[in-house]
Amino acid sequence: MPQVVLVNPQIPPNTGNIARTCAATNTPLHLVGPLGFELSDRYLKRAGLDYWPHVDLTLHDDWAAFAHYHQRQGGRTIGFSTSGRCSYVEFGYQDDDWLLFGSETDGLPESVLQSCDQTVYIPMNRVAVRSLNLSASAAIGLYEALRQLQLQPPTT
Repeated sequence: MPQVVLVNPQIPPNTGNIARTCAATNTPLHLVGPLGFELSDRYLKRAGLDYWPHVDLTLHDDWAAFAHYHQRQGGRTIGFSTSGRCSYVEFGYQDDDWLLFGSETDGLPESVLQSCDQTVYIPMNRVAVRSLNLSASAAIGLYEALRQLQLQPPTT
C-alpha cells in the first residue's frame, strides 16, 4: 500500500482533508515537521471531521527523522513537484511507494527532491495557475497509484 508523506505542511484544513482521504483509502499518512500548525488546531480537526481515529498517522520531527524511518522501512520515494521529471499518470507505481508532497507555499525543498527516487508532476495550465491545492494534489496522486495497483479502499 502506498503511503502519503506531507513535508512541512502549513495550512491545517489541507492536512485535515488529506487525512480524511487517507482514512477513506486506509492509507498511512506521515507528517514531517516542522508543521505550520498545532495538531490540536480546530481547523485541522474540522477538515478531518470525525475520521481522525481512522487515520494511520505517524509524526516525524524533521526530514532527517523521516529519512531514517523510511530507510528502515524500504520502498521508493516519489516526489510530487511542478518540476517533476514525468507525468504522474506515466509513472508506474509500486506497493511500497512513498508519495511525497511539500508545503503549500514552497513545495518540496530542493534537498528532498534530490533525494527522491523519482519526481512526477501533475499536468496543468501553468500560464493561468502556478500550482494545485495540496489536498487536491495528494488525492490525485494517491488515487492514481491505487488505480494502477488495483487496490480498492475498504467498503465497510
